[in-house]
Amino acid sequence: MNENIRKAIYDKYIAPTKKERPDYIGVEIEMPVVDLGGTPVDENISISVAEKFTEHFGFAPEGHDSYGSLTSAKHSPTGDILSFDCCYSNLELSFGKAVSLFEVKERFEKYCKFLNSEFSKYNYTLTGMGVNPHADINHNKPIQNERYRMLYHYLHSYPRHTKEVDIRFHERPDFGTFTSASQVQLDVRYDELTDVINVFGMLEPYKALLFANSYLPDYPQFLCVRNMLWEYSMQGYNPHNVGMFAQKLSGIEELVDYIGTQSIYCTMRDGKYVDFTPVTIDEYFSRSSIEGEYYDGESYRRISFSPESNDIEYLRTFKFEDLTFRGTIEYRSSCCQPLSEAMTVAAFHTGLKEQLYELKELLENDRIIYSHGFNAIELQNMLSKRKLPDFLDETEVEKQLINILDIAAVGLKKRGLGEEVLLAPLYERAERHTNPARTMLEGISKGIPITNYIEQYAAI
Repeated sequence: MNENIRKAIYDKYIAPTKKERPDYIGVEIEMPVVDLGGTPVDENISISVAEKFTEHFGFAPEGHDSYGSLTSAKHSPTGDILSFDCCYSNLELSFGKAVSLFEVKERFEKYCKFLNSEFSKYNYTLTGMGVNPHADINHNKPIQNERYRMLYHYLHSYPRHTKEVDIRFHERPDFGTFTSASQVQLDVRYDELTDVINVFGMLEPYKALLFANSYLPDYPQFLCVRNMLWEYSMQGYNPHNVGMFAQKLSGIEELVDYIGTQSIYCTMRDGKYVDFTPVTIDEYFSRSSIEGEYYDGESYRRISFSPESNDIEYLRTFKFEDLTFRGTIEYRSSCCQPLSEAMTVAAFHTGLKEQLYELKELLENDRIIYSHGFNAIELQNMLSKRKLPDFLDETEVEKQLINILDIAAVGLKKRGLGEEVLLAPLYERAERHTNPARTMLEGISKGIPITNYIEQYAAI
């Protein structure tokens, strides 16, 4: 790889992990907007509720779509942001840097109570699910701005690429409009960077058992379909851009090499997003020109352009453990959880990060799931499904989940903020061998309407 490219990658992703800084927590929670009457979400209602929220809490409007409608707003004193992710039926609350999970929990619940009070006037609700339960009812159209129009166009380009890559694309390229995540960003130090990526990668199969909450009837075998939708779409054209690291990282140099093999698929020219067939970073900057497409206000047009050094800013990846330019790891694989249990994802990761080497020892000596000839990627896929592999002993899996949760609890107790109580729902799931998606589907099989779960998972 060209040394200039290596330096650019190092400066963007690795150098920030060397800076001395306090340990902060960043929490982002996306939530489906649902019309309880069973009709498609009216984007005007979503926008109206967001505008009332902005006025009530003193948020300043920041983003607008091509028609001038609100897409995001920020509260400067806290750094909190309300936004719509991909479409107007997926609302996101992102919280400014926090020290305590309870300060995030308090604001999250205050915001959600207001939002659902306003949505209830239209028989709408925000709910805590990783796939919008009305994914086949809503319009699932992107917000009309540069970024989301480009993303929607790019994801729908997959039929042109079916013979180029060894991937069987799924047929829901609109998935970005109906999938909702619960993400947490935690500061990471240089000397722990590869250990964090390796250890939390090994943890992913167990996380699937605890946090699965994205069921889509198109793929009924999955309890957590979100990750499959990302990996078997144009986002997964280059598998290094998504999911887990296929091998254990031996050090920083190997991580830099790996980032160099990730692909860039978009950039901006003259204020317009351009998307193109994904090209690895190394190859991208060795080319004299790239062929792409952009929207001119009426239709898509072809364009030929030359790579520029700052195009590396448009490298967008969706790794489960994603290293960011902020010196943080963003943990991206967890579904949105029932709103009353929304802090479980952040609490789980925060506690385990505090006990990284205890977790490492447990997982490297694991014989519960890691003694059957399957690697972490294969196991994560298996454990995301309704039917668990026959080789697993569910009683032993439960014990290991409890061991993992105990390590997280010790880590949270070390912080001295009482945050370990936030793990309580996860202990209950482990003991009952369930997760939100499994609980919902078992209830539906007994005749309980899905609307009961929409409302139950919306309650705080």
